[in-house]
Amino acid sequence: MSSPLYVAFVWHQHQPLYKSPTIGKYRLPWVRLHGIKDYLDLVLLLAQFPSLHQTVNLSPSLIVQLQEYIDGTAYDPYLELTLTPVGTMGRSQKQFIIDHFFDAHHATMVEPYARYAQLLAQKKQKGSDWCLENWTDYDFSDLLAWHNLTWFDPWFRERDRQIQAWFERGQGFNLSDRQLIYSKQREILSRIMPTHRAMQEQGQIELTTTPYTHPILPLLADSQVGRVAVPQMLLPGLRFRWENDISLHLEKAKQIYRDHFGTEPRGLWPSEQSVSPAILPYVSRYGFQWLISDEAVLGWSLGQYFRRDEFGNISQPELLYQPYRLETMNGDLAIVFRDHRLSDLIGFSYSSMSAKGATDHLLAYLKNIHTTWQTEQAQGSDRPWLVTIALDGENCWEYYANDGKDFLETLYSSMANQDWLKLVTVSEFISEFPPQDKIPPHQLHSGSWIDANFTTWIGDPVKNRAWELLAEARQVLANHPEATQENNPEVWEHLFAAEGSDWFWWFGEGHSSDHDQIFDQLFREHLQGLYRALNEPVPQSLLYPLEPHDLHPSAHPQNLIHPLINGRLDKQDWQGAGCMDISAARGTMHQSSIVRRLWYGLDHFNFYLRLDFSEALLKLPPAQMPTLHLFWFYPEKAHYNSPIFLQGLPQTSPLDYLFHHHLAIDLAQAHIVLKQAIAGQDWQNLVTNATMALDQCLEVALPWYDLRIEPQSSAKLVVLLSRDRIYQITLPEYTIIPVDVP
Repeated sequence: MSSPLYVAFVWHQHQPLYKSPTIGKYRLPWVRLHGIKDYLDLVLLLAQFPSLHQTVNLSPSLIVQLQEYIDGTAYDPYLELTLTPVGTMGRSQKQFIIDHFFDAHHATMVEPYARYAQLLAQKKQKGSDWCLENWTDYDFSDLLAWHNLTWFDPWFRERDRQIQAWFERGQGFNLSDRQLIYSKQREILSRIMPTHRAMQEQGQIELTTTPYTHPILPLLADSQVGRVAVPQMLLPGLRFRWENDISLHLEKAKQIYRDHFGTEPRGLWPSEQSVSPAILPYVSRYGFQWLISDEAVLGWSLGQYFRRDEFGNISQPELLYQPYRLETMNGDLAIVFRDHRLSDLIGFSYSSMSAKGATDHLLAYLKNIHTTWQTEQAQGSDRPWLVTIALDGENCWEYYANDGKDFLETLYSSMANQDWLKLVTVSEFISEFPPQDKIPPHQLHSGSWIDANFTTWIGDPVKNRAWELLAEARQVLANHPEATQENNPEVWEHLFAAEGSDWFWWFGEGHSSDHDQIFDQLFREHLQGLYRALNEPVPQSLLYPLEPHDLHPSAHPQNLIHPLINGRLDKQDWQGAGCMDISAARGTMHQSSIVRRLWYGLDHFNFYLRLDFSEALLKLPPAQMPTLHLFWFYPEKAHYNSPIFLQGLPQTSPLDYLFHHHLAIDLAQAHIVLKQAIAGQDWQNLVTNATMALDQCLEVALPWYDLRIEPQSSAKLVVLLSRDRIYQITLPEYTIIPVDVP
């Protein structure tokens, strides 16, 4: 009889650390809300199909935060408002509710519920200001209730009569109702860890762990590892190289695992499936038996490019669908590599299909793999194949109908009836079929599950600046050998938190959310806490955001412009340009209200800038006129970059970044100079056709050709003023202006 196709599902459950060390409260509610929607129901649903075994990774940072909510010691702004009498709220609190209590996928989590959908429609049609002025206390109370109700998973709505009654009722919620909703949330959260532990003890699931705060272990070992996959990567000016921190994260992870599950973890999900040769001795030293990464990492390791045909079938499947052995000085490890396409189909594509359609597609895909294996078996191969499907276990479900419950139930019931298919945990498979082929440790590629590189977390100027701030803080801690984990645990907790991968995910290019500024703030707060715990002065650079956040939509250009550069205040010329109010900002120049507004726009030929000055500047004698500077950098390009050379320049972002182009305009002499960075962090002059005019305002036109910028590329701009080569102010203050070339 033919051997079945073995399939290992691995679900990764993780949330970054949302607790602010400054205020002692959580800044975002996602641990609590995902906790009632995505963690417990996933395994309870699986429990209905005892023959199906799976692996679940619970990150330590998630476990720690869940426990604080269970204990009633965790509070976030959303929860505090939920438990606040509406009649006592001020305008700012109500504005926060209007702005943030629709934070969910509207199509599946707001619009299906009449009252919630009604409130959202009013906000969309009449605007936030109208809601603030016209909504009653009853409207706000219902919105508070519905934002909490919609996160209850359908599993609980169908089985808990109290939750069911709230959904049937639909409106008219009061403070007492909202307090009961919160109690129900804590009740569900309290079942997550015990249920996982019981199902592991029964043998249906295997629980794995992740390094403590979800750091990228290869980058902790050496930030230079980024150049393994991207040789021309721009790296931070300060090299981060603290290999011993790997041990600390693994040790802490194992301790948390033992405390909650009473045993030792066998498998490790390295954060972002990031691996490198340097981390392997640590993983094996701490007793882990296996770890997981992505098919692209395997391809790089073997020098094998995995191609797929028009149906998605992979070339040389026998290479992907098996575990490998890694020999280390501390013992052997097994490593499995996920099927990237299958994982992404569940994570991103099946949500748009019916439950049966998605199930049929996945089973047909797996059946084809099994058929291919049977051909291999007929040719004398008796080694079974393991298809590993590994993905985020929480964020995709809100895009599915009924939170993915229909899809998973249909999929599992179908899988349970297939004699050619067997779902196993990773440990079950490698125990029965130990890896035969090996990858020499030095040959293991250094990469992650995203394009087999680390560009998501390093290489961008903003990400690099964050690594430099982290490296500076880590060195300060190393200068205090008396600050051990025993006598100063606080400083180490701040370090561990700042080393987490999530901050770097959101910095700079690549990913963005409505909460980027909060991730920026949390990262800097942890570094600030590290310095304070050592009684060291907090660097000024940690007091300002690493990049601009929350620019008003009008700050960005709305369409192409074609202004006449004559220094006149012609409103029509600049219609559709981005506009930023400068006069309300802080700083020496701003306090005197010399600069009022900054306008910027573009067409296919030029970048345009306009500064509106007060009459005071226009009346200054030439000797006191400032010089305008435009500094450009290009996140997607690898080339020479140089620093800003001005006296009195604050050592804070973005002024301490490196730039590729510099346009300087001497307003007194109407003289323009364009420079480009060269080797040795120096500058050389370029020919430029830039023009300027100063009359009622300053207008500047800079041809794209002078910058050699390709169409449809992105650039970043920092604008500042100096006088006598002494820095005055950034416009707007400490802000990077994003520019998308048409």
